[in-house]
Amino acid sequence: MKTHTQSFATLCMVLLSATMLCFTTGYQVGDEGRDFSLKNIDGKMLSMKDMKDAKGVILVFTCNHCPFSKAYEERIIALDKKYAPLGYPVIAINPNDKTREPEDSFENMQIRAKEKGFSFPYLYDETQEIAQSYGATRTPHVYVLKKEGAKFIVKYIGAIDDNSDEPEKVTAKYAENAVDALLANKAVATPETKAIGCGIKWKAQ
Repeated sequence: MKTHTQSFATLCMVLLSATMLCFTTGYQVGDEGRDFSLKNIDGKMLSMKDMKDAKGVILVFTCNHCPFSKAYEERIIALDKKYAPLGYPVIAINPNDKTREPEDSFENMQIRAKEKGFSFPYLYDETQEIAQSYGATRTPHVYVLKKEGAKFIVKYIGAIDDNSDEPEKVTAKYAENAVDALLANKAVATPETKAIGCGIKWKAQ
């Protein structure tokens, strides 16, 4: 009986470790970011490869309900308006489980995008597979990728800037600095920072 109990406990630990691994692993700077095909708020499927003239993308995992995401909406819009014409458009992805957070449903994404006048695609990662692949844990969580041939290479991971509460007091614009460096064919000085925001609402296991 004791042997069976120990075996069951060991199995549980293995399964728990595997579950935790899928939520803690992700891309590092220098890795190739996987492409995706996710539904945009206009009902059409969108991939990074569809951005034919892009030099890269500013990928932002965000959502409707999170106070941090809301605080950064205007800054995300500003990023797209500044850098889309230069070849680095914003692609926003909502990874949250709508069962756990109904405000983050696809229908509410459409409403939020219209209210705020989003100038960029806002995609729904319903299976959460893309967020898990990238290793996103927060909303917002930013990945700046540079297009190298047919690949999109991760060049920056982390926060948009260093002050979520008071935009006027921002002293380090991490995402902007990363894109500026890439546009100048320079290395990103600060390639990784800590993303600050709400934890992603994962599906119940």
